[in-house]
Amino acid sequence: MKMGKFDKNNGYILISANGGLNQQRVAICNAVAVASLLNATLVLPRFLYSNVWKDPSQFGDIYQEEYFMSTLKDEVNIVKDLPPHLSSLDFEALGSLITDADIVKEAKPVDYIRSVLPPLLKNGVVHFLGFGNRLGFDPLPSNLQRLRCKCNFHALKFVPKIQQTGSLLVRRIRKYDAARRMLDKQLLGNFMPKNSSNKQDTSRGPSKYLALHLRFEVDMVAYSLCEFGGGENEKKNLQAYRETHFPLLIERLKNSSPISPTKLRKLGRCPLTPEEAALVLAGLGYKRGTYIYLAGSHVYGGESRMYPFTSLYPNLVTKESLLTSDELAPFRNFSSQLAALDFIACATADVFAITDSGSQLSSLVSGFRTYYGGGHAPTLRPNKKRLAAILSEKSTIGWNAFEDRVKKMIEEGQRVRARGFGRSIYRQPRCPECMCKEAR
Repeated sequence: MKMGKFDKNNGYILISANGGLNQQRVAICNAVAVASLLNATLVLPRFLYSNVWKDPSQFGDIYQEEYFMSTLKDEVNIVKDLPPHLSSLDFEALGSLITDADIVKEAKPVDYIRSVLPPLLKNGVVHFLGFGNRLGFDPLPSNLQRLRCKCNFHALKFVPKIQQTGSLLVRRIRKYDAARRMLDKQLLGNFMPKNSSNKQDTSRGPSKYLALHLRFEVDMVAYSLCEFGGGENEKKNLQAYRETHFPLLIERLKNSSPISPTKLRKLGRCPLTPEEAALVLAGLGYKRGTYIYLAGSHVYGGESRMYPFTSLYPNLVTKESLLTSDELAPFRNFSSQLAALDFIACATADVFAITDSGSQLSSLVSGFRTYYGGGHAPTLRPNKKRLAAILSEKSTIGWNAFEDRVKKMIEEGQRVRARGFGRSIYRQPRCPECMCKEAR
């Protein structure tokens, strides 16, 4: 009897990923690469329950398990569960429990060989508990980079339930059913809109839309330490939020010199307000009638904070406004599955605008658009430091000058560059290890 490619390996790797949908996605891709590096069998990743996200979803609730395993079968052996003789072990007592404290951020392959391979060989299993951004991008062998690329852009497909509702969401924004691009095919599978034979629908033409990821949630606002015009009331509320949700930040602030909110804004560290986001879009020439899909929708300050935006752009929609209560019911209390709908709506948009390039959703979606968009899926990225400088002159700058400077800023951020050393292949897939024929 012939031995298969993976009959001899160093043991099993189990990961329990933390965070939301996008953090978990990165963890999955890293786990695949680490399993290959250590010549180990990967157990289908598990997701930790978070008091922040409050979502009990597991891998099979979001991604197609069999498709994932089949796509990667030639590179990594993947099984659904640990063998019975290993599943009951006390990993911590054995020394096989690996936490984020044991592996540095942006770790190199040698860190895994030194720290993880010994307990893997000794006990036949290791369990990564948490497993955030624990694998760097350089230096990394090209085969591992290609594997992470294949995992992110090819192996992870949403389950039919998410694809079907995502397709419904996109059709309602576009208002017609004509088939679209490769992005639709990859994200919507068999539920991709078909060519419409209804002349009345096609005569209306496509409704193009811009998707906006407006990072102005309360946690983002509080963590930034910036001020947003709410006076003492706002300061007290945000400080109370920090003390409850960010105790480590509070401790760090006690031992560091404070930076004034004005200085933070000049440095480009403050989240863009809805009003600032609207000014950027207006400066780029987007008209009042523009259809805008808002990802997330839990904006700090609610409707009153959004009023400057909605008064300028009234055609603002969310998944909650486009889908009925019955259509949303299967996703309620599952924040990661709701986030998957946002992922689809943002990735398939005609234009994707972000206010914070550091977020995982923005990074992954913009990379997906680069990979599958064929050069026709632009992402608008404001440089917050440059924008702060422009807005600081609002009392003296004329509208034409404002438009010119905003357009130049966005053009600079819109250029698709080759991946630089140490940069994410998820956000910047243009590199030989990712956008090569082998990866496709």
